[in-house]
Amino acid sequence: MPDRGGGPTGPRIRAGRPSRRVRTLLVTLGVLAALAMAFTMFAGFWTDWLWYRSVHYSSVFTTTLWTKIGLFFVFGVLMALAVGFNIWLAHRLRPPLSAMSMEQQSLDRYRMGIAPYKTWLLLAVTALVGLIAGASAASQWRTWLMWVNGVSFHQKDPQFHRDVSFYAFDLPWYRFLLAFGFATAILSLIAAGLTHYLYGGLRVTSPGSRASSAATGHLSVLLGIFVSLKAIAYWLDRYGLAVKSSDFKTTGNWTGLRYVDANAYLPAKTILFFIAVICALLFFATLWRRTWQLPVIGFGLMVLSAVLIGGLYPAIVQKFQVQPNEQAKEAPYVQKNLTATREAYGIDHTKVSEYSGRSSTDDKTKLRDQVGQTASIRIMDPNVVSPTFQQLQQIRNYYGFPTNLDVDRYTTKDGKEQDTVLGLRELNLAGIPKNNWINDHFRYTHGYGVVAAKGTESDDKGRPVFTEKNLPSKGDLGIYQQQVYYGEKTTTYSIVGGPQKEIDYSDDEGEKTTSYTGKSGVNLDNPLNRAAYAVAFNEPQILYSGAIGKGSRVLYNRTPKDRVESVAPWLTIDGDAYPAVVDGRIQWIVDAYTTSNGYPYASRTTLGDTTADSLTANNNSRAVVAQQNQVNYIRNSVKATVDAYTGDVKLYQWDAADPVLKTWMKAFPHTVKPRADISPALMAHLRYPQDLFKVQRELLTRYHVTNAQTFLSGSEVWQVPNDPSNDSSDSVPPYYLSMKMPDQKQQVFSLTTTFTPNGRDNLSAFMAVDSDPRASDYGKIRILKLPTSTTVDGPKQVQSQFNSEPSIAETISLLSRGHSQVEYGNLLTVPLDGGLLYAEPVYVRGGTLKYPLLRKVLVTYEGRTAFEDTLDEALDKVFGVKGSEPPSTGTTEPPASTSPTVRQALEDAQKAYDAGQEALKSGPDWDAYAKAQKDLQDALRKAEDAQSKVDKPRTSGD
Repeated sequence: MPDRGGGPTGPRIRAGRPSRRVRTLLVTLGVLAALAMAFTMFAGFWTDWLWYRSVHYSSVFTTTLWTKIGLFFVFGVLMALAVGFNIWLAHRLRPPLSAMSMEQQSLDRYRMGIAPYKTWLLLAVTALVGLIAGASAASQWRTWLMWVNGVSFHQKDPQFHRDVSFYAFDLPWYRFLLAFGFATAILSLIAAGLTHYLYGGLRVTSPGSRASSAATGHLSVLLGIFVSLKAIAYWLDRYGLAVKSSDFKTTGNWTGLRYVDANAYLPAKTILFFIAVICALLFFATLWRRTWQLPVIGFGLMVLSAVLIGGLYPAIVQKFQVQPNEQAKEAPYVQKNLTATREAYGIDHTKVSEYSGRSSTDDKTKLRDQVGQTASIRIMDPNVVSPTFQQLQQIRNYYGFPTNLDVDRYTTKDGKEQDTVLGLRELNLAGIPKNNWINDHFRYTHGYGVVAAKGTESDDKGRPVFTEKNLPSKGDLGIYQQQVYYGEKTTTYSIVGGPQKEIDYSDDEGEKTTSYTGKSGVNLDNPLNRAAYAVAFNEPQILYSGAIGKGSRVLYNRTPKDRVESVAPWLTIDGDAYPAVVDGRIQWIVDAYTTSNGYPYASRTTLGDTTADSLTANNNSRAVVAQQNQVNYIRNSVKATVDAYTGDVKLYQWDAADPVLKTWMKAFPHTVKPRADISPALMAHLRYPQDLFKVQRELLTRYHVTNAQTFLSGSEVWQVPNDPSNDSSDSVPPYYLSMKMPDQKQQVFSLTTTFTPNGRDNLSAFMAVDSDPRASDYGKIRILKLPTSTTVDGPKQVQSQFNSEPSIAETISLLSRGHSQVEYGNLLTVPLDGGLLYAEPVYVRGGTLKYPLLRKVLVTYEGRTAFEDTLDEALDKVFGVKGSEPPSTGTTEPPASTSPTVRQALEDAQKAYDAGQEALKSGPDWDAYAKAQKDLQDALRKAEDAQSKVDKPRTSGD
């Protein structure tokens, strides 16, 4: 009987080794895991390619991809070859084995252990360093594209007289090459040194020479290369002084050479360059001398020189030459910083005017009448009334409005432009009756319609006066495509266009369904696409769901800012995308910036810090996209639009002179359309961007002065005041409103802000920029500077006066009774006849009403304060007179009664309106609705013309 225990006559079972079946299973699982990982990586790549192709920006994807691949392979191969060659060379230069010391005997075990795997080990090491170097180089694709496509600024720095493009485009690439060179030299030196040590070329404890002549020569060359690179670094450091940031105690973080840089660091860098060149030559000479004595001495002298010349000498100059007479020494360099910073941020043409802060007339009637001519005071605060829009115009729970609405200009029926507060009725998935995969991604896919209200009016109950409302939305905006598939609140994917119908909107007759007919998104007819998106979205139902069929398309990456950032990754995106109805479509308008941190002498700023205010603190979606970016050059070079229905992204060249934009347009040709392609209808809704304005106002707190001595003294430093309306420590946001500055003849849509002295609350300046691109002075910054000999109340002081006025405080207390809550709106500042008018709407959010209603308006002018139910009443009380109507000459007789022509026209208008409503109910029938709207406009125009003839004043002179 055989011994089953594995004796001499039985089979041997190897302990610990798995059976063939287990090994096969493990291999299979490993292969499957590898395939799954590979497909996951492929799915990410494939879905990215499909998305870029769907938005017609595939060239951005391919250019970026091939640039990364090229950099990865070129620098990865260079690093691998350099390190591998030096390992091979060190091995080839190994000395013949002789009498073995104890050190060599211990190393011999390692040599014998790796001997069978030397080739594989060499490949593994070189592949590892190559992969790391390649990945690092691939991340520099922006630096490479800017260097290879850079165009001239046609402007030279004041120190070295090199074109600004050298600092913005060339120097960053040279620094990367230098860093790569240092990494290559150090890794090669380490690899070669270890190889020489392993094979006896270097000895630590053995008697006799510590290094063979071959090892000495090899390592000396590598050290010579390292020191040569250090010499190049010293030379580039000279130019780097022009873009070096430093913390200057009187001016903050600024860039450029100071006295100590020009007179100590610059000559020190030049001297160290020559010392490093000599030291490198000494290392190379070791090939013939075979001794390290001179190069080691030279290297030690270089290090000592770096400490004395590069560190100690500048400190001595700063201590004994600069500090005793700092202003005189630094003034010429600060002047260069002033000029460069103002140019780099586009504030060099800022107009600063003296403003008395006191009214020049005692004629109260004249002042009262000037208010309406000076500004359209907006009492509907877009940052407060969103809940009111939500309550009155949400209509269905699955719609929602953004937390902060937007301000734009729209033409009324009488042909006048008015400031308008508006928002889109976007999809709100949290309000869906029942959340499931079909509802979330197939049925509830889009929002519907624009809701707009007059910015300067409210009704008798404090509600907005809507100019576009209801569902479907109708009003002053006319006919437009109302479905909103792309918006700020649309952050999930939707699958549309297939067999599953979508909910368009609901009315009294029930749900209206639709099916997406746009060409946006990616087609899911292809099984490969479905599998890729199932992996990308981690949703296996995409692979097999019957709700997906012929024509199904997946829409994703749907917020306007994300879409623009994806198709133009070289742009910095403004935090506030805003909607506009343009040529019958809802278009999201996105401002985008080209930036650089390599403008010589211009001070740097961090975008996230500079653009932060009370709105971004409470709503991070309003923050600039690249918050951590440090820049010292910025231009609003691109205006972008995103169609709310199709998702189409268009980029328009706005600043044709910007060299950074020209560089990127060379790198990505045909992605940016010329400015001439902007239609007049779109131009009417473009505006000066908020984030650029906030960056400029922050810089202007210090750089409004043009004299270096004043700048250094710090006596004219301003600050952006904190938001007084919510008693926060965050900066007050800038406000859009139509107004005119003292040197303007008529109101212009403007962006405004105030300044206070550093550490104080009184007003030091008022700033406005023309924000309507149709105006001749678009982008012109005007600052009204208040006198320092007298004080004018600032926003915080005005708010404190409001709150401390006994009668006002009593009224506020009454409004706050029960569960009611008082909310202050935007505190608007308006220059008026030498003085400053402040106006602030006050809202009450009642106990049962969960939305704010306008209850009071606060107005103050020259110490006179009013707190009334309406803006007109408050103005009348402040000035002590009622606003008058425009005067006419002679005695006006009353108009005649309405004529038969007017009555007939009004009847026709009513019929056209009824026809339009019927067209909306049936289908809706948009063609019939368009015809009815045209008939309605014709009838109203006919009635207006007829009535104007009847109402024409007949004066006593007739």
